[in-house]
Amino acid sequence: MRGIVTIDGPSASGKSSVARRVAEALGVPYLSSGLLYRAAAFLALRAGVDPGDEAGLLGLLRRFQVRLVPGRENRVLADGEDLTPFLHTLEVDRVVSEVARLPGVRAWVNQRLKEVPPPFVAEGRDMGTAVFPQAPHKFYLTARPEVRAKRRAKERPQAYEATLQDLLRRDEKDRAKAPPPPTPFSWTPATSPWKRWWPGSWSA
Repeated sequence: MRGIVTIDGPSASGKSSVARRVAEALGVPYLSSGLLYRAAAFLALRAGVDPGDEAGLLGLLRRFQVRLVPGRENRVLADGEDLTPFLHTLEVDRVVSEVARLPGVRAWVNQRLKEVPPPFVAEGRDMGTAVFPQAPHKFYLTARPEVRAKRRAKERPQAYEATLQDLLRRDEKDRAKAPPPPTPFSWTPATSPWKRWWPGSWSA
């Protein structure tokens, strides 16, 4: 697992921005697992498949041969079609957590990521625990919900209060899925003016 840096954290905590900068500084690609989950959500919405239908989603992912193209900017292709411009919408935001909770979809995403040869910087949920547990460099980014909502509201055609409520609902769904992912060997920097200690990790 040499040559792998993982960056975990909740939605809008700054994972993608930090991963891009770290990867650029190291001169390596970065991988965005979130784009693969978003691609699954988008394809479900477009095909009229229930986002909770695991078999239906896996069928779509296989039929369209969805794959991640890593680099300075990640892209997701489905049968050669670039889905990337359609993946950061309010509609996708509202169903991607439901898609990401499906064990079969998570296993499919994790396998796609493991097929990429290092070195790289991988960002997304469970990167340092389930996907690359032996990675030598692990980070977990966090921030207050209010700070995260302000960031996300700048990227979406939605008011701050509505964005905050969406983030809080997504956090609740994620907490129901699994506990926070920091490990005893991870650093946990906060990307807002707020400090908190996690067991076995450091928050700045």
